[in-house]
Amino acid sequence: MRLIKVAAAALNQIPLAWEHNKKNILASIEQAQNERVSILCLPELCISGYGAEDAFLSPSVHQTSLQVLHEILPHTKGIAVSLGLPFNYQNGLFNTACMVADGKILGFVAKRFLAGQGIHYEPRWFKAWPAALRSEADVFGTKYPIGDLHFDLGGIKVGFEICEDAWVATRPGGTLSRQGVDMILNPSASHFAFGKYEVRKRFVLEGSRAFGVSYLYANLLGNESGRAIYDGETMIASAGELIAIGPRFSFRDHVLTTASIDIDQTRMNQVAAVNIQHDFEGAAAYRVEADFDYPEIEPQTQKLLQPNWESSPYIKEEEFARAETLALFDYMRKSRSKGFVVSLSGGADSSSIACLVNLMIKFAVKEIGIDGLKTKLNYISAIAEAQTEEELVKELLTCAYQATRNSSDTTRNAAKGLADALNANYYEFEIDKLVEGYVGMVSKAIGRDLNWDTDDIALQNIQARVRAPSVWLLANIRGALLVATSNRSEAAVGYATMDGDTAGGLAPIGGIDKAFLRRWLVWLEKRGPEGLTNIPKLELVTAQTPTAELRPKEQEQTDEKDLMPYDILDAIERATIRDKKSPLEVFRILQLSFNSYGPHKLGLWIERFFTLWCRNQWKRERYAPSFHLDDENLDPKTWCRFPILSGGFTRGIAEMHAYIKKTWPEK
Repeated sequence: MRLIKVAAAALNQIPLAWEHNKKNILASIEQAQNERVSILCLPELCISGYGAEDAFLSPSVHQTSLQVLHEILPHTKGIAVSLGLPFNYQNGLFNTACMVADGKILGFVAKRFLAGQGIHYEPRWFKAWPAALRSEADVFGTKYPIGDLHFDLGGIKVGFEICEDAWVATRPGGTLSRQGVDMILNPSASHFAFGKYEVRKRFVLEGSRAFGVSYLYANLLGNESGRAIYDGETMIASAGELIAIGPRFSFRDHVLTTASIDIDQTRMNQVAAVNIQHDFEGAAAYRVEADFDYPEIEPQTQKLLQPNWESSPYIKEEEFARAETLALFDYMRKSRSKGFVVSLSGGADSSSIACLVNLMIKFAVKEIGIDGLKTKLNYISAIAEAQTEEELVKELLTCAYQATRNSSDTTRNAAKGLADALNANYYEFEIDKLVEGYVGMVSKAIGRDLNWDTDDIALQNIQARVRAPSVWLLANIRGALLVATSNRSEAAVGYATMDGDTAGGLAPIGGIDKAFLRRWLVWLEKRGPEGLTNIPKLELVTAQTPTAELRPKEQEQTDEKDLMPYDILDAIERATIRDKKSPLEVFRILQLSFNSYGPHKLGLWIERFFTLWCRNQWKRERYAPSFHLDDENLDPKTWCRFPILSGGFTRGIAEMHAYIKKTWPEK
């Protein structure tokens, strides 16, 4: 039995924040050394940050990455570490993992498969390295191997699959296995999406089983660059069994997950995998050898650190709470904002955001303590004397309810009741005189009075827009971040007022649909996240029918009366945007689940969706940044591109109506 101790680390990095990133890297290396770890896998592009975007095209970024690499080298005595950085070779930029051992560079493995779908744009900056190609590159006057290669570290062979490499059918792991590799490291920058951790777990386990290797997976952690969230998942597997898994959504700067690997047993597993045909000649051609001493270690009991909530039937609700709160925390501190300001209407959207800020503080305090939170937010002098969660919330969450004559006691009571329950800093503003001032000024200018029969949209929108300056003023006074309160369902059809409920520097719920938000609030009201209490006061919000409260009360305005039922709106959005279906195809899909509404009504709702979708692309282009939560995102900058001007699907809509009329003639 030959035991070695290995580790995978999650790091909370920032693009181009060289000292910050180096500090986290060195802290993880130091912890690994103290725990007698021999091989440490760090995340993809951890030196430069993964989300540097077009800054990757800057020569200074390449040079600084190499300089930081050299600054890290002296700290790697007695340990082998993979360090991710962009590398310029023969006028091509490559995404590489540099293997460092005992203070020396051994070589650079270049990523073979680039992520170019959805939120990822790697082919814009990087080139894919060809299979079975190895060369040499000059780094500060010394030549090092680069390309498709693996390493012999004192008799233990280590290879790489870099993030996307493991998601494709022709994984490099198959070739590495044929070359007799004992261990595969996977440095990743794999963004969060609901349920995605199960997919990662499958390819880690299957890779370790099918390739007969030990497999180390390391991922980024937190909100690295604004939109993408990284859950910090780390895994170590061998022979198809998960040996260790780290916690997700940590508020720490780095998290280390360790395990003891029996190399002799790993090799016997590969012997047992009779389908593996070894390529001894290829192994020699692409192997980099290095002397490396492994300290003797005692066998240890491995621990799966996966939290209890992973097996809960409410996994999506819990994932949403944890992903959003970590993203909010990182966005706040990395932008050096001094808290959040929410225009709290008493409805589901703004209430969700206020609750998330409250949960953000609770999760952080539970994991790193009040002192740890204050250390991370040491630029906010107002929290220096805070001793409790309640005092922290009071300083970091400001809410304002802004009433017009069309506002109800129901929403006012819901806003105040929730703000008090969350311990938020709460204000109430009466804005009718401001609305009247604008309406009167414009009426006088155009020579007629505005009225609800002819000016419905204009009179609704001015109420929403008048609310923006006061909350912007509060945000400026406090140095805080104003958050926009519109959700994805509203974004799909433009059911939001530009410079009204879209006003803000961040749209935390812009990536989630209204139907889920309403379910989540009920979950938060009745159950709540694992280890925290629920929020009963949300009953004042969840009992309501969603309404903008912008028309006169006697009109009994509701969102679904203005649009359509939210479950139908979301179903049309998924079929149209995610699945790229035509109006007629969408109609046929909806018939399977919503036939009780009748074909003609479904047809009208589908037409309304397509028309509003096309008409309001300009709004989606202007929305504040939102967090990426699933593969149904509408963000035109990172996921769903659509022309601002288009034909509006008129031909497809006509085809759908013709089909409905022919199949179900109206009586």
